[in-house]
Amino acid sequence: MPLSKARTALTELREDLHGDVFAPGDPGYDAARAVFNGMIDRYPAVIARCVDDVDVVRAVRFGRELDLKIAVRGGGHGVAGAGAGDGALVVDLRRMHEVTVDPAAKAVRVQGGATIGHLDRATRPYGLATPGGRVSTTGVGGFVLGGGSGWLDRAFGLAVDNLIGVELVTADAERVHAGAGENPELFWALHGGGGNFGVATALTLALHELPVFSAALLRYPRSCGPDVVRAFREVIRTGPDEAGGAVLHLAGAAPGCAALVTYLGGTEGLYEVAEPLLALPHAVRAVGPLPYSAVQGMLDLPAGLRNHWSAECLADLPDEAVNAWCGGAEGMPVPTGSRQLLFPLGGAIASGPGQYPVPYRSAAWVAHPAGIWADPGDDERVIGWVRGAGAGVRPWSTGAVCLDLVGDEGPERVRAGLGVGNALRLGKVKRRWDPDNVFRFNHNITPL
Repeated sequence: MPLSKARTALTELREDLHGDVFAPGDPGYDAARAVFNGMIDRYPAVIARCVDDVDVVRAVRFGRELDLKIAVRGGGHGVAGAGAGDGALVVDLRRMHEVTVDPAAKAVRVQGGATIGHLDRATRPYGLATPGGRVSTTGVGGFVLGGGSGWLDRAFGLAVDNLIGVELVTADAERVHAGAGENPELFWALHGGGGNFGVATALTLALHELPVFSAALLRYPRSCGPDVVRAFREVIRTGPDEAGGAVLHLAGAAPGCAALVTYLGGTEGLYEVAEPLLALPHAVRAVGPLPYSAVQGMLDLPAGLRNHWSAECLADLPDEAVNAWCGGAEGMPVPTGSRQLLFPLGGAIASGPGQYPVPYRSAAWVAHPAGIWADPGDDERVIGWVRGAGAGVRPWSTGAVCLDLVGDEGPERVRAGLGVGNALRLGKVKRRWDPDNVFRFNHNITPL
């Protein structure tokens, strides 16, 4: 394309967009292109920071006119760095973060740039919540459309199970709505298919009553890891679906093992549920009612650190798997911000709608090693640890993948994350809505 045409188009975009436009060399360009994962260092051709749906339409139309591939930035938290692309147009939604609660309908409309923190702060005054992630800076759009597992999912299902509707700008720069009665095939694909089909400018989600939320955070020496995991396994086996949480191995300045038990109810019930863990000798404990939004922020870390994550969905957690998972913690690179999580599924996840492309809902547990560090000189050892920790528990894997928790691990892992049996149907939906694979900076589905 002639350079003069590209310059003219860029000038027109700057004039037409209500938001900001950044190109290489512009003040603010480097800050605008940075995402959460400090390992992602990409140089988009143009970044369009949109403020409304009209801006998104204009930006997509600009990208198609110049034959640019398009990356969509919501929270920018995904470890794969889908919110940036070399030589691409980035549709940046961060200024579109309005959350509108309808308490009578028990529903919430969330703009595409909102984070879990935005969502939880808006719903809390009403005593309502919807399943969110485990980190408050996670973008709602990418999280939900990728499936979405968090502290409430055993009681209320995966985030995607609570999806009522999606407002989308397609690759043809058209605004469409997807719901059970409108574009139902697209709506099906958005239940796990991620950002493959357009720019999600808003999502409507079901809300649930959450008048009281309690948590117990217990700290143990790392050597107690196997006993802690077995006790946590008993908590989940004997407790109600309202109980959840995770066991964590931490590699910070004071390495150790921690157990977080979450409970939809008061402190008395929490003590009863958490009794197997409370019975073990522990160094630190905090037990009591907490705002759900506070628990959501417990694992937050600053942007810009280097991140490499993976995950394995486990069919079961026998003692051999417990020992393998705890053995993986022995090699955690110290001192770094790395962490290893083990959290339960089951409950409303397992009994949820099985027709959607979310194959990991049948798993019982998820093992999630997350390498987090600052020094590029540590890249090899931290990435090697993540891979080794995942391999250690793979004998118990269902083969499914929680795509929200992994980076670019190749097309086979993407197919495992979507479900091999869903590939043909998803490819047809992709062909219908994005035949040129314009939206490809994601866990990509190839148009059939």
